[in-house]
Amino acid sequence: QVQLVESGGGLVQAGGSLRLSCVASGTIDSINRMGWYRQAPGKQRELVAIIISGGNTNYADSVKGRFTISRDNAKNTVYLQMNSLKPEDTAAYYCNAVIPLGFKAYNYWGQGTQVTVSS
Repeated sequence: QVQLVESGGGLVQAGGSLRLSCVASGTIDSINRMGWYRQAPGKQRELVAIIISGGNTNYADSVKGRFTISRDNAKNTVYLQMNSLKPEDTAAYYCNAVIPLGFKAYNYWGQGTQVTVSS
């Protein structure tokens, strides 16, 4: 079984910064892709940023230039550095990992961490 545990959320003023972390634990040989998604009240969950095993990244247009995703493969950890935060960044942020097992790959989610940006 695999578990993802996020940390680093909180309350911050607009223009401030936060750093989210997510550690994957359990039976893991490798992780294809790790990423962050977010869901605001009344809205669908949306992609924030992903990073694949080779280091390539992809960002939502709304966070480009402000957020940076990185990972430490040795620690099975992904980070999201969030700068110049805006009130519209307020949401629950969820860590995601795609992990192969045999010939299949499985999608795992963390429990979420709340980010609230005040104006």
